[in-house]
Amino acid sequence: MKTAITALIIAFTVWMPWTAVAQNVTPPAVPGNLEVPDGSTAYLIGRAYGTQNYICLLAGGGFAWTFLGPQATVFDDTMQQITTHYLGANPSEGGTLRATWQHSADTSAVWAVAIGSSLDPGFVAPDSIPWLLLRSVGAKAGPLAGDALAATTFIQRVNTSGGLAPAAGCKRAGDIGKKAFVPYTADYVFYRQ
Repeated sequence: MKTAITALIIAFTVWMPWTAVAQNVTPPAVPGNLEVPDGSTAYLIGRAYGTQNYICLLAGGGFAWTFLGPQATVFDDTMQQITTHYLGANPSEGGTLRATWQHSADTSAVWAVAIGSSLDPGFVAPDSIPWLLLRSVGAKAGPLAGDALAATTFIQRVNTSGGLAPAAGCKRAGDIGKKAFVPYTADYVFYRQ
């Protein structure tokens, strides 16, 4: 019992700073097709550091890098970890693999699908992955009813740097199965109704 109470106190103490940070989010300027619908409020923003992962496969009579998914850690502006970002099985869709964010303190999670993309040079840096608008297609509370991400409706990926598939290394049969982990950074902005 004492261990459970101690764990709960630690979890509450760690979670509180993120709640306070989440209350003062100013949404970034984005291309028109990446704007969230009216009635949505930005409540959390974080900077991701990680990789966009690719695998070399047969494609259209040749070979091409195929996207495997992201692997990143997302931090707030004080460099406290707030989420982990990866490709995960969405239980709301029978295990369909989707972009996933899992809260680092309460383990709530959200799965999302891209509904808008932009390479507008007025916003997106050269040689960077596109900016995205994603819509939630599943969410769950953490095991102790943590709900930091459970109400997420939309997510924007903005301010990207890097992450594009390599230009070389996937040209012949011997390259099939080779993986590339390409460093990237991005900001993720979370919205709810």
